[in-house]
Amino acid sequence: MEQQATDIIVATRAALMQASALAVQYSFSILGALVLLLLGWFLSRLMHRWALSGLSHVRGIDMTLAHFFANILRYAVLVLVFVTVLGQFGVQTASIIAALGAAGLAIGLALQGTLQNIAAGIMLLVLRPFRVGEYIETKEVSGTITEVGLFATELKSSDGLYRLAPNSTLWNTPVTNYSRERTRKHDLKVNIPSDRDIDDEIDRLLAIAREDPMIESVPPPKVYVDSLEESSAVLMLRYWVSTPKWFKTTREMNRRVRIAFGQQLTPNGPEPDAAPAE
Repeated sequence: MEQQATDIIVATRAALMQASALAVQYSFSILGALVLLLLGWFLSRLMHRWALSGLSHVRGIDMTLAHFFANILRYAVLVLVFVTVLGQFGVQTASIIAALGAAGLAIGLALQGTLQNIAAGIMLLVLRPFRVGEYIETKEVSGTITEVGLFATELKSSDGLYRLAPNSTLWNTPVTNYSRERTRKHDLKVNIPSDRDIDDEIDRLLAIAREDPMIESVPPPKVYVDSLEESSAVLMLRYWVSTPKWFKTTREMNRRVRIAFGQQLTPNGPEPDAAPAE
C-alpha cells in the first residue's frame, strides 16, 4: 500500500510539473496571440479608414464602391491576423489556407448568380452608364434611377412604381440614358396643304421656334421639307432643348404649332414615357 501511495504521489508531481511547463510554454503563445489580435483589429480599422478616405477623393469613384473595397481590405487583414494567430499555437496554416480556398470556391459556385450581379454592379459603379436621378430605358425595364447597389439597381417608374433590377440584366443589355446629355433633339412634323406657300410656312415655323426661350440657339432650329404628298407637303421642324426642359418644351411647342396651323400634327414616332424633372 505504501508503495502504491508513493507511486501515486510521484505520478501526480510529474503531471503537475508537466502541466506547469505547458502552462509556461503556452502562456507566452496566448499572450502573443492576444497582442496580435488587438493589433490586427486596430490595423484593420485603420486600413479601412485609410482606404475609404483615399478612394473618396478619387474622381469618379462611387461611395458604394469605396465602402466595398475598404471592407474587402479590412477583412483581408483580419483573416491574415487570424491565420498568424493559429500559427502561434503550432497549427499548420497551409492546410487552413487550402481549406479556405476550397470553401471559397464552393461558395463561389453556389452563389454564381449573386457574384455575377456583384461583378456587374462594380462595373456599373466604375463606368457609370447611369447615375442617381437619371431616366433610363432598356428592353426589360425603364425608370428613374434611385440607387445603384452592388447586387441590384432601384428605379422609380414614371407612374410612381418601385422597380428593382438585378445588375447583371442592366450590364448585359443596351441602355438608353435620356438624361445624360445636356441637350436633346426634337423633330416636329406638320402637314401643309398644297395650296399654301411652302416658304411662308417654313418662316412661320421658324418664327414660332425662335420665340421660345427654351429652344437652343446653337444649333439653331431648322425647317425642311420631309416628304411630298399629292395634296400636301410634310414640313419637319428640328430643334434642340435643354434635357431637363425637353418634356415641357416639346409639349408646349406641339400646342403652339397646333394653334398656329389649326391642324393635327403628324405623329413623330414613340417617345419615352418619362417627364424629366424641371
